[in-house]
Amino acid sequence: MHYETIGYEVREGVAIVTLNRPAVKNALNTQMRAEITHAVQRAGTEARVAVLTGAGNAFCSGQDLGDRANVANIDLERTLRDEYLPMIRMIVDSPVPTIAAVNGAAAGAGANLALACDVVIATESAVFLQAFARIGLIPDAGGSHFLPRQIGLARAMGAALFAEPVPARKAEAWGMIWEAVADADFAAQWWHRALHLAKGPTRAYAAAREALRASSQTDLQTQMELEAQLQGRCGLTRDFKEGVVAFLEKRPAHFEGR
Repeated sequence: MHYETIGYEVREGVAIVTLNRPAVKNALNTQMRAEITHAVQRAGTEARVAVLTGAGNAFCSGQDLGDRANVANIDLERTLRDEYLPMIRMIVDSPVPTIAAVNGAAAGAGANLALACDVVIATESAVFLQAFARIGLIPDAGGSHFLPRQIGLARAMGAALFAEPVPARKAEAWGMIWEAVADADFAAQWWHRALHLAKGPTRAYAAAREALRASSQTDLQTQMELEAQLQGRCGLTRDFKEGVVAFLEKRPAHFEGR
């Protein structure tokens, strides 16, 4: 498929999805949402990890508000259900781990697009902004789900109501993201992290992601039953056998991943 609003390439098992509308800070329009959804689905079959990043000096500025006539007539409820929900679900449900390599400002739906990924690595100069209240809206694109779980209700409430930018280092300290990296080291670091996951046990990663996501909605008994079920599946994989043999032979494991 030819993409017009994003870039897509696979290198060494890593699918790189680059939001590519730098003139508008990679703002999301209908076409871009559809292309991101398709690309992430494609990455799940062609790669062992998917990375979302942005072209230019921003990750994503959120919903494209540049077309005032279009925005004035937009059906927000339909757009969220028909366009944002499939995109966010595709990222969350991806069979391979997902990384948001946040190369600059991530605002509004752009911030929550990043937070939908399993791991967020941000350049030190990046900021995360729940900008919705500035235009009379609430956090969407999954923001009302991700934020309280990641940073707690008090911080999520402040981020939503005050709509103030959260610098990457503070986002890291809050637990909103995995790590903030010096700008000079950013590209090398996210690539290093992506390669690590690409060489890892993909099925175990998928099971771990499922278990951790379920934990906020289950009691201990239910969670441990889920652990047992998922661990049982992992124990039947070649990756588990290879991991044990590699441990005993004191060598790196060579995982098949599928």
